[in-house]
Amino acid sequence: MPDRGGGPSGPRIRVGRPSRGTRTLLITIGVLAVLMIAFVIFAGFWTDWLWYRSVHYSSVFTTTLWTKVGLFFVFGLLMAAAVGVNIYLAHRLRPPLSAMSLEQQSLDRYRMGIAPYKKWVLLGICAVVGLIAGGSASGQWRLWLLWTNATKFGVKDPQFHKDVSFYAFDLPWYRFLLSFGFAAVVLSLVAAALVHYLYGGLRITSPGGRATAAATGHLSVLLGVFISLKAVAYWLDRYGLAVKSGDFKATDNWTGLRYVDANAYLPAKTILFCIAVICALLFFATLWRRTWSLPMIGFGLMVLSAILIGGLYPAIVQKFQVQPNEAAKEAPYIQKNIDATRAAYGIKGTDVTAYNGISGSSDATLRDAANTTASVRVLDPNVVSPAYQQIQQIRGYYAFPSTLDVDRYTDQGKEQDTVVGLRELNINGIPENNWINDHFKYTHGYGIVAAKGTDVADDGSPDFTEKNLPSTGQLGDYQQRIYYGERTTQYSIVGGPTQEIDYTDSGGEKPFTYTGKSGVNLSNPVTRAAYAVRFGEPQILYSGAIGKGSKILYNRTPKERVEAVAPWLTIDGDPYPAVVGGHVQWIVDAYTTTNGYPYASRTTLGDTTTDSLTDDQRSVVAQQNQVNYIRNSVKATVDAYTGEVKLYQWDTQDPVLKTWMKAFPHTVKPKSEISAALMDHFRYPQDLFKVQRQLLTKYHVTKAAAFYSGSEVWEVPDDPAAKTGKAVPPYYLSLTMPGQKAQSFSLTTTFTPKDRTNLSAFMAVDADASSPDYGTIRVLQLPANTTVAGPNQVQAKLNSDKGAGPQINQLKTVGSDSSVEYGNLLTVPLDGGLMYVEPVYVRGKDNNYPLMKSVAVLYQDKIGFQPTLAAALDEVFGKDGGSSTTKPPPTGTTTKPPPPTTGAGDPTLEQALTDAQKAYDDGQKALQKGDWQAYGEAQKRLAAALKQAQEAEKAAKGT
Repeated sequence: MPDRGGGPSGPRIRVGRPSRGTRTLLITIGVLAVLMIAFVIFAGFWTDWLWYRSVHYSSVFTTTLWTKVGLFFVFGLLMAAAVGVNIYLAHRLRPPLSAMSLEQQSLDRYRMGIAPYKKWVLLGICAVVGLIAGGSASGQWRLWLLWTNATKFGVKDPQFHKDVSFYAFDLPWYRFLLSFGFAAVVLSLVAAALVHYLYGGLRITSPGGRATAAATGHLSVLLGVFISLKAVAYWLDRYGLAVKSGDFKATDNWTGLRYVDANAYLPAKTILFCIAVICALLFFATLWRRTWSLPMIGFGLMVLSAILIGGLYPAIVQKFQVQPNEAAKEAPYIQKNIDATRAAYGIKGTDVTAYNGISGSSDATLRDAANTTASVRVLDPNVVSPAYQQIQQIRGYYAFPSTLDVDRYTDQGKEQDTVVGLRELNINGIPENNWINDHFKYTHGYGIVAAKGTDVADDGSPDFTEKNLPSTGQLGDYQQRIYYGERTTQYSIVGGPTQEIDYTDSGGEKPFTYTGKSGVNLSNPVTRAAYAVRFGEPQILYSGAIGKGSKILYNRTPKERVEAVAPWLTIDGDPYPAVVGGHVQWIVDAYTTTNGYPYASRTTLGDTTTDSLTDDQRSVVAQQNQVNYIRNSVKATVDAYTGEVKLYQWDTQDPVLKTWMKAFPHTVKPKSEISAALMDHFRYPQDLFKVQRQLLTKYHVTKAAAFYSGSEVWEVPDDPAAKTGKAVPPYYLSLTMPGQKAQSFSLTTTFTPKDRTNLSAFMAVDADASSPDYGTIRVLQLPANTTVAGPNQVQAKLNSDKGAGPQINQLKTVGSDSSVEYGNLLTVPLDGGLMYVEPVYVRGKDNNYPLMKSVAVLYQDKIGFQPTLAAALDEVFGKDGGSSTTKPPPTGTTTKPPPPTTGAGDPTLEQALTDAQKAYDDGQKALQKGDWQAYGEAQKRLAAALKQAQEAEKAAKGT
């Protein structure tokens, strides 16, 4: 009998082979790991489907999914087939006998090792390249949908006379196909060459020929296909010149042909295309000639031509034809760039008007104009959020955004600029943080808070028109619960056995159960398990706090929801709330963009839309960061209670939106469905305005010669209040521009000359969506020789003014913890001149929020600094239109009331001086106590008494 384990030395021990139990354990672990990975993938897919179904946008999910799946399989199979077929051909074309050499003998080991597994190796390679190619192709679903649903622009480029849609929709897809073709050919070529080498079709050191005829023919065909694709690339490069990026003396991010492109690169690309076609034919000819000589000569000619014709010749043209007379040579192409850029960014119709910047009108005329030209907003939404927080937070688990919003509401029959903010849930303010409190009990905010934009309360705090908890005021009855907001980023589980806390008052907690239609039902255990995986919280699977009726709410910020249901839109960084139809609606502006508008210069959205107020919460959500075409084509709303998302077509002419509406039918509602109440709250979006103002720093110039010289380039000034080195933000303001008959809600900004601080222009766009002039951009351009002060100069003048400067310094030093904060520096065109208005806030030691204590008004060389806007205007222009001879002492001064020079014994004058002295003494006492409300009232009494004394003194002089 054969020995089965024993021997002289005892039984043999088998080493390295696991026992059956170990193998079973490893297999079980492997299967469980695969199942876990599969369930994680399933959880992501399943929860996405449930969410889209809950918001009634399941068609977006299915369209996107099936497009990705289709692209994955089609291009994955094409890549696998291309590589697999060429590996198979290389194997079939192998020589029957390999040469007897050391090289072939060493390869025999590999051939023998692979032989039993050839099919599996082939399938494995095909599977890997197919998965990689399919995954890459599925990411191009936007290109596919744009190409298959393309809509004509109705505008042709000036060089090739093709519709803009070719560059925006067709050319990107063709380039993707070309890159896929190159990848397929290169991988096939590498794989075929390796197989030919492995089986002796290609030899490096063996005697005899380096390649068999079969290998030569096979590889030559693949090289011919590669060169053919290169010919196609040269042809497409001709059109690519119209959208290629590059810097030019006149502007960065230049797009379009220049002189050297049209007269050197374009013919060079055509010649190279022809050479590449000939070279490809020479490679294909090796099927019959079986020699590399002619193809290699053709390939060398193509490379040499690419260097000489594609590189050297354009450089010679640029050096000897363009540079000696660049302005004249480039003028036609600069003009094309100007025209295309202005059209692509919607600034073609910008109304640029010459404006003196200095008025010759009387003070009386200017004082009257100051009352009617603008409703000056002295409540700065970028400063007063802490005041809302301290006064109207009411409960620690509520909070307001750091920057509030400006909207319009009717107050006593008159439209009023209003600063609004939602009292949203503050998860960090919950008395005790735990899973139940954070996700079941504290689930929502409560109410909207609003204040007049053009006025403040007597103590300098916001003059609230909607306040308290629950909120009451001018907005009437509406659903106040805020389940969806800018700060609401965590998920909540509502509607089940665990009651939520609506709010608390002196009577204790007010319980509430969510009855809205939003959310995904958690009754299915598979769904609960999927969400437990999605949020990494196993308690979702087994917690008793979840029961019948429980629903999970997530994706709760307005930008997240709009981006999810319309992944083809770029989302504005500043959604804002409005009370419409008994509900709080978040209004979200959304843009369609493209990077393929010929001749239009590009801009980077992330940089262009950044200003001193931009943070992570207010940044634009861009599908394409670099664009050269943008339209505010969609207005979206998100219900703060139900989470319902609605998309409305706003720009009915935009071909990009029309293309996406073909791809995702029934997702965007027609403009006609926008209600009048909702229309009243639509406004011109800030991010679009910031993009347009950045382009207008150069493209306000419409003539090529002036544009080339660069002498009229502007820049957006830095914010003088923020001191961050970032651009001043645009401001919403109701004003009357020259040529307008009445005030219009507008979005405004200023420009300064490049590298200078004086003012060069003022820009405003009609921001009222219900106005027939909505979107009209008006620019007031100051003469080049005028030195009207810019924002930073105005701030410096204010700080150094002998009247206002000491008062500001005194406000800074009143109390050890006091500080001064400057509000928005507003610019108002005033009867041919420009008036600046800036509210000044003080944070006192007894409170931690800013109170408006003074308003600065600057007009030409006059500065007013008073507790109210009216008083500051009076100081600049005089109450009756004449400059005051005796100005009331500004806030915070220690100057005592002047003694009378005439009129002694006049009882009216004596009483006025007595009143002034008392008001002064009361003000000093209040100042020492830090009682800002009493101090402000005393200053008003002092100003009134001095005015009365002045009038009595004039009367005495007259007699």
